[in-house]
Amino acid sequence: MADICLVWHRELTPEQTDQLGQLFDAEYGTDEGPWNPDAPYGYAPAELHVVAVEGGRVVGHVGTQRRMISVGDHDVLVAGTGGVLVSPSHRGQGFGARLLAAAQDAARSIAPADYGYLGCREGVVPFYESCGYKRIEVTERFRSRDDYSRTVEETGAPVMVCSGTRDVGTWPKGRIDLRGRCW
Repeated sequence: MADICLVWHRELTPEQTDQLGQLFDAEYGTDEGPWNPDAPYGYAPAELHVVAVEGGRVVGHVGTQRRMISVGDHDVLVAGTGGVLVSPSHRGQGFGARLLAAAQDAARSIAPADYGYLGCREGVVPFYESCGYKRIEVTERFRSRDDYSRTVEETGAPVMVCSGTRDVGTWPKGRIDLRGRCW
């Protein structure tokens, strides 16, 4: 069984960075090019890495980055979540759920945030719901992955939130401005 470890981005060892790069490049390298830990495929970088390690190898990852976003008239501190990936040989064994649970625990303890926040593909919404995330219907504004000077606004794409230091049932209503790139 893999161990779940939390590592601050600034404390990643060269070996951990290499292994994360191998994990991501195996999945996305052909389409996206090499993984860069400080600008992963144009998304916002992780502040905290939640990694699954088995036999000394990284086999899964979730990254979070705290950021103040606006939701309607409210400023909300979220743990933006991205880089959710489990190696093909370890899928279907509950690693993704364990990694997300550890990220949610971190948002209530060592990396406090009001809520967890992520965007995803339609096909994985049921997985995130099974991990305690709630889908919200919103218009979301963010910086483009391809051109940081360009702002994108989307309505209807899957956006999921979960409890952090505040209960997900208290999520405010309104348009969302991520004030940066997606995770």
